[in-house]
Amino acid sequence: MLRKLIKPILFFPLCLYLTAPKSILSETGTFIDQVLEEKEDKFFVDYSEINEIIIQNNPELKSLKQLVSAATFNISSQISKRYPSIDLKSTGLPKYTVGKNYSSNSFTTSTSQFSTNPSLTIKWDLIDPLRGSEIQIAKENYKIAKNNFEITKRDLTQEAKARYHKYQKSLQDIKNSKFALDLSNTTLKDAQAKFDAGIGTKFEVLEADAQVSRDKQALNEKKIQNEINKISLKEILNIKDNFEINQQQKLIGFWHYKLNKNIRDSFSKNLSLKNISLKKSIKENQAKNFVNASKPNIYISNTFSSSFSNADSSSVTLDTSESSSSYSNSISINLAWNFFSGGQNKNSYKSKKLEAQAEEYSLNNFKNTLKTNIMTTYLNLKLNEEKILTSLKEINSTKESLRLSKLRYEVGISTLKDVLVRQKELSIAKSKNIEAIYNYNLNIDELERLTFLKASNNCLSKESKRINDKKSICNLLI
Repeated sequence: MLRKLIKPILFFPLCLYLTAPKSILSETGTFIDQVLEEKEDKFFVDYSEINEIIIQNNPELKSLKQLVSAATFNISSQISKRYPSIDLKSTGLPKYTVGKNYSSNSFTTSTSQFSTNPSLTIKWDLIDPLRGSEIQIAKENYKIAKNNFEITKRDLTQEAKARYHKYQKSLQDIKNSKFALDLSNTTLKDAQAKFDAGIGTKFEVLEADAQVSRDKQALNEKKIQNEINKISLKEILNIKDNFEINQQQKLIGFWHYKLNKNIRDSFSKNLSLKNISLKKSIKENQAKNFVNASKPNIYISNTFSSSFSNADSSSVTLDTSESSSSYSNSISINLAWNFFSGGQNKNSYKSKKLEAQAEEYSLNNFKNTLKTNIMTTYLNLKLNEEKILTSLKEINSTKESLRLSKLRYEVGISTLKDVLVRQKELSIAKSKNIEAIYNYNLNIDELERLTFLKASNNCLSKESKRINDKKSICNLLI
C-alpha cells in the first residue's frame, strides 16, 4: 500500500519537470520567431558578387585607394627634379620711397620715387647624386601601396567569403534542426498512439515529449546563431539593406594542384613577399643616399635682374618726370659639395644596410610561415574531402538504422530509447556533413588567397578520364 502511494508522489514532479519545458520553449520559440522576423524588402547576394561588393563598399579599401593615388603624385614630384626650376623675385611691385636728407654742410635733399626690381632665376641640376635613388624609392613606395591595396582586398574578400559560408552553414543547421524536430514530433505521436492503445507506457510519452523540447531548444539556438552570422556578413559587406543568399550548401570548386605547385606559385606571386623585397630595396637605396650625400652637386643657373624707377631720389629739386632703368643677365655653372659630415652619413649608411639585412631575414621567415599555412590548409582540404564522403555514408547508414528501429518499436521488440538514439545519430551525421562541406569551402578559399591559383569547376582533373567510384566527391555537384 505504501509503495502504491509513493510512486504517484515521485512520478508527479517528474511529469512537471518533463512537461514544463514544453510550454516554456513553445513561448520562447514564438518570441524568437517574432524577434527574427524581417519585414524589409530583401535583395539577393550571390557568392560570386562578394569581391565586387567589397571593392565598392568597404571603407578600408577606399582609404588604401587614396594612398595609392598619393604615391602616384609622389612619383611625379620626385621625377620633376630632373627638370629646371624657375624663380621670380621682386623687392617691390612697385616700391614707393619718400624721404628727406638734411645736412648743415650741404644742401637738403629729398626723395620721392616709384621703383621695381624684378629678378628671374633659372636653376637646372646637371648632376644630383640623390635624385636617382629618391625617384626609385618613390616608385617602390607606389608598388607597396598598390600591393597593400590588393592584399587587403584579398584578405577582406576571403573573410567575407568565410562569413558567407558560415551564414549558409547556419541556414543548413536550422534545416537539420527542423528535420530532427519533425522526427521527434512523429515519434511523440507514435508513443502517444501506443499509449492510447494500451501497449505503451506514459514514461515513453514523456521521454518523447522531452526530446521534442530539447529539439525545439536546439532549433532556437540555431536561429539565434544564424541571425548573428547574418549580422557579421552584413557588417563586412557594409550594406544597410536586408538581404538573402542561396541557402543550398554546395562545393564551390575542386583543387587539382599538387602541393609543390601550390608552394611554388605562392612564392612567386605572393604580394606580401614582394612587399618585403621592396622594403629591402628601399633600405638599400636609402643607404645609397647617405653615400651620395657626400658627392658634389653640379648645377647651372641663369639670373636675369632689372630695375625701373620713376621720379627723383636724393635730389635738391625733385623732378617728377625723371625715369631710369637697368638690367643684367648672368649664367654660371655652380658646385655644392658637402664632403665632410663628421661621420653622420657613414653611420647612417651602416644603419640602413643592417635594416636591409633584417628585411632579408623577415623574407625567409615569412616564406616558412607561408609554406606551413599552405601545407596545413592543403592537408585539411584532403581531410575534409574524406569527411564529406564518410558523413554521406554515415547518413545513409543511420537512415536505415532509424527505419529499422522504428519498425522494431512498432512491433514491440525494441524500445523508444533506441529510436531516439538513432534519431540523434542521424542528426549528428547530417551535422558532420554540413560541417565538412563548410570547412572544405573555407580551405578552397584559403588556398586561392595563399597561392593565387583558381579552383576548378570540373571535378575531374586533366589526368582523369572518368569517375571510377560512384561515391566519389565528383558526384557532388557544384
